Amino acid sequence: MTVSILATIVLLGVLIFVHELGHFWAAKSVGIGVERFSIGLGPRVWGYTRGETEYVISAIPLGGYVKMQGMEDEVMEHLEGEAGATGRRSRVSDFDAQPLLARAFVISAGVVMNMFFAFLLYTFVAAAWGVHELTTTRVMEVDETSLPAGTEALADIAPGAEISRVGDVVPDSWGDIHRALTESPAGPLRVATESPAAVFAIVLPDDGEERRSLAAALQYWIDPVVDNLEPGGPAAGASMEPGDRITSVAGVPVESWAEMTREIGARPGETVEIGLLREDAALIRVVELDDVAADETGGRKGRLGIFPAVPDTRTISVGFFEAVSLGMAQTVEITRRILGFLKDLFTMDVSPRSVGSLGTIAVATGEAAAEGIPAYLAFMALFSINLAILNMLPIPVLDGGHMVFLAVELVRGRKLTVKQRVRWSQFGFVVVILIMVWALGNDLLRFLGL
Repeated sequence: MTVSILATIVLLGVLIFVHELGHFWAAKSVGIGVERFSIGLGPRVWGYTRGETEYVISAIPLGGYVKMQGMEDEVMEHLEGEAGATGRRSRVSDFDAQPLLARAFVISAGVVMNMFFAFLLYTFVAAAWGVHELTTTRVMEVDETSLPAGTEALADIAPGAEISRVGDVVPDSWGDIHRALTESPAGPLRVATESPAAVFAIVLPDDGEERRSLAAALQYWIDPVVDNLEPGGPAAGASMEPGDRITSVAGVPVESWAEMTREIGARPGETVEIGLLREDAALIRVVELDDVAADETGGRKGRLGIFPAVPDTRTISVGFFEAVSLGMAQTVEITRRILGFLKDLFTMDVSPRSVGSLGTIAVATGEAAAEGIPAYLAFMALFSINLAILNMLPIPVLDGGHMVFLAVELVRGRKLTVKQRVRWSQFGFVVVILIMVWALGNDLLRFLGL
């Protein structure tokens, strides 16, 4: 518990500092005066003044802010426990005196800084500790639609087959297979499998994008074993547990994660029997599956609300430039996943119970810290991206809300009045508080096992 608390304090402190540092540097770079740089909200606990800026640690460790000259915001002044300034002359160094582009740069700088910090962390972890790649060479399924011309023969690979050779490469991991398909010379290539034994003759394309599409078409084997449950999801409500191995869906036997998700997806909203194995005991669970959007065309699919266990991995060293490439790719992928989650949350395709607050953060941070420094830094990078995206939500009082104010100003040709901005910011503050209460309620329900 102590480790989780300390790890969470460090995580939040670092990421809030990074975010506010972005605003601070950007403000200074365009000549805006900064009156206060605060880590935390509420009354001042400790601080000092240097030049025109007061550097402060405040009582509530749930955020931070950079108070810029001439950025009128009574909401922040109430949080600070101060009265607003009245009758002050405008100055050249005021925030509101700057061109719209300069203000947009300053407002967005915190988000940019969090994204860049995540990229640096992912790159550093890859360069210092290497990367994990899956040790399996077993194929779960092949996406025929992603196979480029000349490689269609791979669609006949039997589910569960082990890839034993790709050209001259004898793979020991899924990474070896991926590299062989993306880096081998263009032209004829043979792919061999075992269990069952077979040989597939293909022609590797020249185009790099087609090569990546080919590698992505082959999906590695994942056992249908539950690693985690979606809070409030169908599986959690049916008393399924981490470690359960799913053996059948509605009486249809399943051997892989792909077979399981295919059978579940074909039954949106249905009540089905899920056969599972728990410590050698065969059990049946009756579950009413979720009915969620399958694609943009309006199709529907069933969902159980479970997450798979990660197959065994090995660590390999990478060079600096490869680490940079991997850092960028991981930053983009995590951003895409978080945006997808928010979209699903908005469309009710994931349970609102999935949203957590400090309790969820502390548990996840403690688990990451227990796995070691690389896992902790990778989680910090993930949370930095999460913080950046949440800050860009169009809610007044968040950075995204201020960007909306600037967009309105751009369209109408003049600024919102201070009174209008304060009124909307107060509304946004209430919305943020309600979201926090909702998330804390979810944490409490999880703690109570509900």
